[in-house]
Formats: sequence, C-alpha cells, structure tokens
Amino acid sequence: MLTVEILVSAALGLATVLAVCTGLVVRFKSPQPRQREESENYFLCIDEKHERQRLGSLSDEPTVDLSIIVPAYNEEERLPVLLKDIREYVTARRQGEPKFSYELIIMDDGSRDKTVDVAMDFARTHKMRELKAVRHVINRGKGGAVTQGIMCSLGRYIMFCDADGATRFSDIDALLAQAKKSAIEGRVVAIGSRNNQALSDTVVERSHVRAFLQWGFHTYVTILGVRGVRDTQCGFKLFSREAARRIFPNMHVERFIFDVEILLLARYHHIPVAEVPVNWHEVAGSKMSIVRDSIQMALDLLAVRLNYMLGNWKVSQTAKD
Repeated sequence: MLTVEILVSAALGLATVLAVCTGLVVRFKSPQPRQREESENYFLCIDEKHERQRLGSLSDEPTVDLSIIVPAYNEEERLPVLLKDIREYVTARRQGEPKFSYELIIMDDGSRDKTVDVAMDFARTHKMRELKAVRHVINRGKGGAVTQGIMCSLGRYIMFCDADGATRFSDIDALLAQAKKSAIEGRVVAIGSRNNQALSDTVVERSHVRAFLQWGFHTYVTILGVRGVRDTQCGFKLFSREAARRIFPNMHVERFIFDVEILLLARYHHIPVAEVPVNWHEVAGSKMSIVRDSIQMALDLLAVRLNYMLGNWKVSQTAKD
C-alpha cells in the first residue's frame, strides 16, 4: 500500500512540475509581434517623382508574376552578391519571357549599417525600378521581416530568400515548376532543401558543426509534430498567393523558428508542401550564434507547439487581410 502511495505522490509531483514548466514556457517564451509603425507602411524606390510610396497588401489582387522578399539585418557586405544573382536571373528569364514582371522587396530589419543605402545604390546603378526598400524602426527578427514583407507583396507567386546569397537564385525555377505540379486549388508551398542531394545533382557545402546541429534540430522538430519535411530551415521558400493569404496573417513567430510555424499552418490548412533540392553553400558572416540561438529556437518551438495545442492561438479558416 505504501508503495502505491509513493508512486501516486511521485506521479502528482511530476505532473505538477510539468504543468509549471509548461506555464512558464507559454508565459515567457510566447512571441508577441508588434504592430507596424506608420513609417513602416512605406517603401523607398528610384522613382524620381515618388521615391517614398505606400506599400501594397497581400489582400490586393496580384500585379506582378513574382514577389521576392529579402530579410536583411546589417547586410551591407553580403547583399550585393544576392542582388547581382537576382538581376542576372531576371535578365536571362526575360530573354525567353519578355513580359515577366517582379518586385524585389528588401526588408531592412533595423540595421545599423548601410544596408538600405547599398540596396538603393544598386538599384540606381542598374536602373532596377522593381527594387523596394522598407526600413523597420526596431529589429523584429528574420521571421518578422519575412512576414511583414509577404503581407505587403503583390506577386502571383511570393518567395523569400536569405540576404547572404547562400542558395543559387536560379534554383527558383525548380521550385516554381514543382509548385505548379503540386498545387491544390491554387494553394502550394515549395521549399528549398539542403537534404535531398541524393535525389539530384545539386551541391551543398556546410561545416560539420552545422550539419550536426541541423540533424539534431530536425529530430527535435519531428518529435514536436512537423513530419515529412527534411529541411525546415532553408531560407529559400516559395508560396502561391492563395497559400500565403492563409498562412501569413496567422503568423506569430518573428525569430528563427518562424519556418516551422509556416509549415504547421500549411498543414493546418491542408496546403501541399513540396521539397525541392537546391544548390547551397555556407557563407561567412552569419548573425546567428550557434549555441545561444539553438537553445532559443528549441524553447521557441516548444512555446509555439504548446500555444497551438492549448488553443491559445486561433487559426483563421480562411484568407484574411
């Protein structure tokens, strides 16, 4: 009898500890996205008459074929490589598709360097009127910059890519082709993957430490319920406009773990997710701290999962503004 009482007490004690830990994670680690400042509703461009113009909205009808969102924080050194890659891709594509239209939105996430100046200088030099630069008054985080950029995009397809140019930009053609094959009722997400090289001739170059951490993170993500995706964190993702309208108005996470919330919301809305192998190489100058941010991401992911499981976060069933 005493043994049973001890086991019951131990079980109750463990349940209490788990409940307290759950409450602490939800209370202190749940993201709290801030509202836009008024100045963040405008973008800079090289239009001589109207250099500062008001942003569009994801709820608007599309006006271009492709929106390219680039989250950037202190990227004055690395951004030009990506801009050159995008310009070369667009130039080559327009040789076969003269009417191809796009917008390139640089989301400057509270940078302390000359990120916006570098982007605007590139636009002026190459007469790139499609480039728009948005300044965040306060740093949100990569996820916040991506979400805000997509919420004001005007493309039939919308993609985001990292500012470091680690993924070859022309690989977007493979994502677009797969997206068109996989779409259901106009909704689809196509994501670049650095883990499917066995299925293609793509090339990935990464350090052993990064590879090990990615393996560990993938295992953790699988345990918490995001299955069937081998690489959740590749910064090269494409959305049909209808998919983006259902996913991004529901987003909460503004830091690195936002990719996982995207996939959770896609699954909730029964939006197909297609993984596509891409060419990727590690680029020096990452803003991410391997130890600190890995721990932060683990806690953030747990908070995200708990908030959805406990019903603290409600998901809109339909697209919203």
